[in-house]
Amino acid sequence: MSSSGDAHQPGIAGASARREYERRSTARDARIRAAHPRIGGLILALSEEPQSTRAWERGAIGEELLAERLRDLPDSFRVLHDRRIPGTRANIDHLVVGPGGVWVVDAKRYVGQRPSLDVEGGILRPRVESLRIGGRDRTKLIEGVRGQVALVVGTIDDSAVPVTGALCFLDGDWPLIGGSFRVNEIEVLWPRLLVKRMIDSATVPIDVARTVALLAARFPHA
Repeated sequence: MSSSGDAHQPGIAGASARREYERRSTARDARIRAAHPRIGGLILALSEEPQSTRAWERGAIGEELLAERLRDLPDSFRVLHDRRIPGTRANIDHLVVGPGGVWVVDAKRYVGQRPSLDVEGGILRPRVESLRIGGRDRTKLIEGVRGQVALVVGTIDDSAVPVTGALCFLDGDWPLIGGSFRVNEIEVLWPRLLVKRMIDSATVPIDVARTVALLAARFPHA
């Protein structure tokens, strides 16, 4: 947890996910060694960590890789990493503030899997959009970003400043041409295109420093 003195610091991308991974990994190590004093080390060497534990490490790596790509943004942008949502166990991976507004970015790492848009209805019945990854419904990821966007909009409280939500997939199976899309107003894309969209966004009347201060105060380090 951060103090008021360092709240405006960018933060460390993936820090909370990496802490959770290390906590789970250490607990598993201790548990197995206690249950099998003689062969605990061998069991650990020959067995894989549970998928639920490895998922935290993958998440941390994804956030770290995206943070590196966000370094390509011009000096007119400010970035906050790994920000805690008070009252919950959730966090916002990246908040980016620049001349074109605010971006709320969730980094995801589904190696070798292709994100896609699935649409049902639209003529005789309501249009329903969903996110598919490797053919599986992952629309809940979209809803998570939408919730974060709503919190950021309420924090800024300035209708002149656009707030854009984005799911950024690293190491995904993106096609050579096209590939990016929107699901329920959330951008789904890859790091290089994300940075380009941020830079190309139309300039709006925004006080970047003030907006960063508001967001840093509302969402402290995770």
